[in-house]
Amino acid sequence: MHSTLPTKRLRRAAAHLRPRETPPLIFASAIATATLVAAALINRQLAKAAERDNPPAGRFLDVNGVRLHYVEKGSGAPLVLLHGNGSMIQDFQASGLIDLAAKDHRVIVFDRPGFGHSDRPRRVIWTPDAQAELITAALAQLGVSKAIVLGHSWGASVAIAMALKHPTLVEGLVLASGYYYPSARLDAVAMGAPALPIVGDVLSHTILPFLSRLTWPLVLRKIFGPNPVPEKFEGFSKEMALRPSQLRASAAESALMVPDAFALDGQYRALKMPVVIIAGEEDRLVDIDSQSARLHADISHSRFHRLAGHGHMIQQTATDEVMSAIKEVAGATTHLAAAE
Repeated sequence: MHSTLPTKRLRRAAAHLRPRETPPLIFASAIATATLVAAALINRQLAKAAERDNPPAGRFLDVNGVRLHYVEKGSGAPLVLLHGNGSMIQDFQASGLIDLAAKDHRVIVFDRPGFGHSDRPRRVIWTPDAQAELITAALAQLGVSKAIVLGHSWGASVAIAMALKHPTLVEGLVLASGYYYPSARLDAVAMGAPALPIVGDVLSHTILPFLSRLTWPLVLRKIFGPNPVPEKFEGFSKEMALRPSQLRASAAESALMVPDAFALDGQYRALKMPVVIIAGEEDRLVDIDSQSARLHADISHSRFHRLAGHGHMIQQTATDEVMSAIKEVAGATTHLAAAE
């Protein structure tokens, strides 16, 4: 009996020395956390590489504490180009529109806040009104007191906000593939999720860039359809567009899309300057009958061009037609100036 007592004590001591099994939930959480951290580090390096491979093509302005990147080319009557959601100056550069317009205009193109090489401070909710004030202040720094403004897609809302708030600045408007009236858009709600505090930061810095790379061909097919993606679009950097900071900015604008349309609805009749509306009849993102055609009806003096066989990215697939719309507005502004 005495001989078995030390043996039992030794067994109990050995049991205490054995490593305890990690609970499955804790183990899984540790693996998930490590994976997210690794993904964030990879995405950070990819973003740095994208910025290194795509250095700023223009110059910078400090506008109310916001570092704003812009490109300027040509001379003549000022023309401002505002890109859509998820895009940047490279879109207009690759399309050839800047070079075409620079033959007759002083073309000024901005990376809107959070896109390309422009900052997007968190202290501001970047509605069309907020961006309109920023762009207007930037133009003042550049000595521009009158300009034609072209806005594509989300940029069209910024262009309209500029025209409503500063009608003496905006001589004429070209509104391309815009979204103007609120509608049920569950896709906008889903796409806006990465803009949520904390959760959105985690998503945009870890999982979202990888998912976006996987879905990139499908996205291009939708925004360009029914047209194929033109070769010249290769001048647009996918890696710049898929940086965490730009994905989050894009998500924020998706979340604001319907509320901003509510805010602007009812104000369009106040636009008195020449307005040309242009949109692809087969746009797969925006229904042009309930958007562009309705806007044309609300702005009685506007002109509306429906482009058969084209989708959302008309600045890329119908560049000459967009240039014609710019010339149409420029001619109308010249006629009004002469009449005065």
